[in-house]
Amino acid sequence: MATLKGDARVAEVLRRALWSGIAAPTESLVVPRGARRWRLAAYEAEEVLASLRERGVRYAAARAMLPQALAHRVLVQMELGGESPDDRVQDAVARSRPVKEYAAALWPQVDPARLVHAVLSDPALLAVAAEGVLTPDEQTLLLWASPPRSPGTARWTLADTVLLDEAADLLERTPSVGHIVVDEAQDLSPMMLRALARRSSTGSLTVLGDLAQATTPWATRSWAEALTHLGRPDAHVEQLTRGFRVPGEVIEYAARLLPHIAPDLEPPTSVRRARGELAIGPGALVDTVGDVLGREGSVGLIVADVALPGVRDALTRAAIAHTELGHEAPDGSDAALQLVPASLAKGLEFDHVVLLEPEQIVAGEHDRVTGLRLLYVCLTRAVTSLVVLHERPLPAELGQS
Repeated sequence: MATLKGDARVAEVLRRALWSGIAAPTESLVVPRGARRWRLAAYEAEEVLASLRERGVRYAAARAMLPQALAHRVLVQMELGGESPDDRVQDAVARSRPVKEYAAALWPQVDPARLVHAVLSDPALLAVAAEGVLTPDEQTLLLWASPPRSPGTARWTLADTVLLDEAADLLERTPSVGHIVVDEAQDLSPMMLRALARRSSTGSLTVLGDLAQATTPWATRSWAEALTHLGRPDAHVEQLTRGFRVPGEVIEYAARLLPHIAPDLEPPTSVRRARGELAIGPGALVDTVGDVLGREGSVGLIVADVALPGVRDALTRAAIAHTELGHEAPDGSDAALQLVPASLAKGLEFDHVVLLEPEQIVAGEHDRVTGLRLLYVCLTRAVTSLVVLHERPLPAELGQS
């Protein structure tokens, strides 16, 4: 569901849902003025609504214009009736109760939370707004299984807050800033990128990221796609391909995945003289970890999340001191070995890395591309040496080792 909510098509669904709430006039507007009553026919009111829709302004701004637009039509009738109204009369008509109530009935006030709540809760509204945009299955997926009674009782997720931001901009224009710097942009969804685009509509952007390390299922697949959602399809892209942290032998092995996870990226190269150490093959986990712990420096044991309990038990039975990322050691000690679930490996680095069962890491993700990107992240955590242990076949995308 979060992936679908991050899809840029949902922006069009929200736009349609918002503007579909404007009612078609069915009765005339009657404005008493002195001893006379001025009548604006329903078809004339519809013309006013159509004119405001076509102006391309935000929903709230157009709503604020509606009373004045209706009042102007009334003033035209006054002039045709022989009167000479001025701007003060138009303002008074626009502020009169009949006009204000008529306008409010046609063009309801909406806030972002109410709009998103309605779209995610009302199958009928969603069906109309999503026609030709989302498939019936996607519409079912987008709807809340158990809709909250009101926006105030909704438990908004991260994906929901991005929809709220989109809805807010449909109502009132988001202010722009001079310059935005974005790091880890590879993990942003199209809807998140749209949120950045709104805040830089009159400014500029510096966007940093590595598509090969995009580990969210909603991430874009190319910089061309990302830049389109940012509203900068012709922006300059500079690839930084030379790195120091990961040794050459390790980065070259990981780069075998690039044609499958980020085909437009150039392979990275290491500027370090030392090639590092890379070992790949079957082996006993406890013995291998014991050997690596004999080396100088920090050691990370990276495993698929699902394998964490079994590996934890194996280390405990072998009396190998370790800490688990995200958990403090019971005795407060700082062991040389850190046990790391693959999902939390991004941003970490160790002198030595033991990576267990690459295919299991890949299989644990939402789709294969995301799984391969997570594997790329895990492979590139090593600063000096990498040991890849496997009994299962390696991912075919890694080729022959």
